[in-house]
Amino acid sequence: MIARDLTALVRARLKDYPAVGLVGPRQTGKTTLARTLSPVYFDLEQPAERIRLDLQWEALLQQRKLVVLDEAQAWPEVFPRLRGAIDAERKRPGRFLLLGSVSPSLMRHVSESLAGRLGLVELAPLLCSELPAVPLAVRWLRGGFPEGGVAGGGRFPQWQLDYLTLLAQRDLPVWGLPAKPAVTDRLLRMTAAVHGQIWNASQVGQSLGLSYHTVNSYVDFLEGAFLLRRLPPWLPNLRKRLVRSPRIFWRDSGLLHALLGVREEGELLRQPWVGASWEGFVIGQVVEFLAARGATVAPHYFRTTDGYEVDLVFKLGRRVWAVEVKLTSSPEQAEFARFNAAADLSGADRRVLVAQVAETVFNGRSGIASLPGLLELLAKEIP
Repeated sequence: MIARDLTALVRARLKDYPAVGLVGPRQTGKTTLARTLSPVYFDLEQPAERIRLDLQWEALLQQRKLVVLDEAQAWPEVFPRLRGAIDAERKRPGRFLLLGSVSPSLMRHVSESLAGRLGLVELAPLLCSELPAVPLAVRWLRGGFPEGGVAGGGRFPQWQLDYLTLLAQRDLPVWGLPAKPAVTDRLLRMTAAVHGQIWNASQVGQSLGLSYHTVNSYVDFLEGAFLLRRLPPWLPNLRKRLVRSPRIFWRDSGLLHALLGVREEGELLRQPWVGASWEGFVIGQVVEFLAARGATVAPHYFRTTDGYEVDLVFKLGRRVWAVEVKLTSSPEQAEFARFNAAADLSGADRRVLVAQVAETVFNGRSGIASLPGLLELLAKEIP
């Protein structure tokens, strides 16, 4: 079994809260992780499991083991019960672990019944730091879903396409997305086509025959279902004119590549959008690496209208980090100089240009690093 970086954070939250919510996409290993923490497990999508939980409820409240409730949002009736049980012994931590595959649905019930009683953590697909034996290029191409071929096997990209088809036809409508499956499928493909670009809901809406308000509401839902990430602009107090629209990224590179018809590394490297794919991959690895260690950051990008830009800007502790991503093994001095100028405008204290280099060079304020090298630098800075 692959050790997950998030395990220590989940254990820490269970020491602080009566209940912890472990959320994330389907098939990322939430159930596997939960079962390493407790054998007391109920899958609430199954009617028989709901009956079993109902019959055993009083006995469960008396025992001292962690109770795992999988797909908790599928049975809303459990949330008032949880609130009553927690309030009866408010100071007793580590009683319930709730698993959920869709954030909006789960969070609605949490806000109604468990506000202040539950700590929330998110399990992403497998990170590079969790797969040290897998070449970085393979992880980038195939994404991080355990069953999607990242650790071997020939399931990529068919597994990813089947995964998205089931989401569009079954899960997303059940979770509350009002779009028809055919519309959802087209929207998924269109967002893949604009991966890494400035988000233009009106343009996408025209292609789908929908208003930009409707498109934005659908994208909000896809964000909450852990498929997409909208990166807002970093807006320091400058006299320069800044780009103020968000950029949109697919969170898992394997899903992105499957939608865009890429099957192997050589084919990926020939695509005109390969740089945007690599950029989104690096951004996701940085954000999710930090989150797995309890350092949740708010990722942004920075761009002026006259062309100064930084791919990723975030605050870690008291420092502002600027990260520029280049798909090259030999970045030119002019590229680093322009990045430094943009980082100055963004107000960054730390700035790193990520490239396919073998050695990390960092002087404490700026430098060039590989993706693993950047993650090592950030690990030392986590408060």
